[in-house]
Amino acid sequence: MPDGPAYSGAGARPPPPPVPTPPPVPAVPPVPALPLVAPPPPAGADPRPAPAAVLWDMDGTLIDTEPYWMAAETELVEAHGGSWGHEQGLAMVGQPLLVSARILREHGVDLPPEQIVDFLLGRVVEEVERHVPWQPGARELLVALADAGVPCALVTMSYRSLADTFVAAAPAGVFGTVVTGDAVTHGKPHPEAYLTAAARLGVDPARCVAVEDSPAGIGSAMAAGARTIGVEAMLPVDPRPGLSRVASLADLGLADLARVADGDVLDLISPAA
Repeated sequence: MPDGPAYSGAGARPPPPPVPTPPPVPAVPPVPALPLVAPPPPAGADPRPAPAAVLWDMDGTLIDTEPYWMAAETELVEAHGGSWGHEQGLAMVGQPLLVSARILREHGVDLPPEQIVDFLLGRVVEEVERHVPWQPGARELLVALADAGVPCALVTMSYRSLADTFVAAAPAGVFGTVVTGDAVTHGKPHPEAYLTAAARLGVDPARCVAVEDSPAGIGSAMAAGARTIGVEAMLPVDPRPGLSRVASLADLGLADLARVADGDVLDLISPAA
């Protein structure tokens, strides 16, 4: 049969209409890559680094043991026929124990200095074993520093027996080293104790923050070159160049310690009305 046209008569299906060619799709320009930008720090955050270490006094600063010491001093002086008042007890705050023993001898305690020290320590250790009188905010700040990886040292003129009793009751591992009054040649206000603590931790004292409550302790820390915070506990902390002041450890946070380590001087004690 010869080839014929596709449409040859009635009843045949007509050819389908041609499909229109779609217009070309315009090319989409590539989206330029955005540079990587670190997210901004949270509101109120301080970008400054933490201290190399925080060096802590114990009595009066971390724990409120000064009433224990005063009670032991009063008991001893009165047992030897003398009298001992609150003001005399305040004068002993922060002193090396052998200095305190000499003062007690001047008030009628007729014992060798070492026996006086043993008596005082024994009484205070007994009290701390019964109850650790934490200062407000102290325990929380130690835990926050440990969580942040900031090493801490305990720098106290109390002897090892009392320091060990306190450390055993503190959160585990918060102190990288402990310097006590019976382990140094020169007590506070000499800088030896703070210089020893910084050396043991392997840090520059000038990059450390020391926290103290007594004039002798503040003098020791500042003489060692540490940035120093004075906490008003039993005694007022008088202003002096380079000294930060707080009324309570509860007023301090990690950002405040970073600021002090970086050279800021904070005064968080309200002026007298």
